Amino acid sequence: MKAMLLERVGAPLVLREIPEPSPGVGEVLLRVRACGVCRTDLHVADGDLTEAKLPLVLGHEIVGEVVACGTGVVGLTPGQRVGVPWLGRTCGHCRPCVEGHENLCDDPAFTGYTRDGGYAELTVADSRFVFPLPGPRSDSDCAPLLCAGLIGYRSYRFVGDAQRIGLYGFGAAAHILCQVARSDGRDVLAFTRPGDTASQRFARSLGACWACGSDELPPVPLDAAILFAPVGELVPQALRAVRKGGIVVCGGIHMSPIPSFPYALLWEERSIRSVANLTRADGVEFLQRVAELPLRISTHRYPLEHANRALDDLREGRLDGAAVLQTGT
Repeated sequence: MKAMLLERVGAPLVLREIPEPSPGVGEVLLRVRACGVCRTDLHVADGDLTEAKLPLVLGHEIVGEVVACGTGVVGLTPGQRVGVPWLGRTCGHCRPCVEGHENLCDDPAFTGYTRDGGYAELTVADSRFVFPLPGPRSDSDCAPLLCAGLIGYRSYRFVGDAQRIGLYGFGAAAHILCQVARSDGRDVLAFTRPGDTASQRFARSLGACWACGSDELPPVPLDAAILFAPVGELVPQALRAVRKGGIVVCGGIHMSPIPSFPYALLWEERSIRSVANLTRADGVEFLQRVAELPLRISTHRYPLEHANRALDDLREGRLDGAAVLQTGT
């Protein structure tokens, strides 16, 4: 099969012909129909995340069709459309798993990082960690839901009943979450790269009531801020923007160093928290929720062999919404 391989950290992906994988016990073989290109893929390719297996097939926003099932697979059948997220396997017996926090498992596997992902024509996945994808939404529109959407939604749950929410970094995750929050009657304020008026217009078109550069403060204090841009310098800026008792949620899996800041910014019971991975329960809840919403998913589609261009476009901020690879199906 064809696959775009990461053979060396920091180097471009290479198109290779590699053996087709076979499903093991409890696994399914999937024909990849679409795979989202996530900022985490950049962090893996650049070596910011340091435990990638090499060579590696990136990609953890996979929409695929079940081709074959290994022994022990229950509830999935050939021909079924499913989605594969970042969390690819957990041990099930460590303390976080036992206490219902499988996203914090001590011995996990991650799709497109410690196991091969979806920048390929075929892939295998643990059948317990895939989600059926019913409904009419297209493959390319479903792909960003499987990480950008899921991580955005988990971040959103941590802001509680916040009415006025700031989203820093208006890309794949924020453009989905903005619409979910607006459907709940929340006010969304968007923060983009300074001077990026196109992204600000895009945010307003999706319901944001205000949009400006991330170097500016909002016209009124925020109840909560969610950071999707992996820029540590934005943490103090977001703290300045939230009210007393407000929360800043760091929604990315990697972030550049957070600079020191005066305690006065944290004072008055403001808080900072991170979001790590996701749980299967998050996936079920989120996918059921968005099935009822008329989401406008903005995607930029690339053939598999143009994965490097998709990554470059994401890195340089040339996208509004999400990049998605298609394998020609």
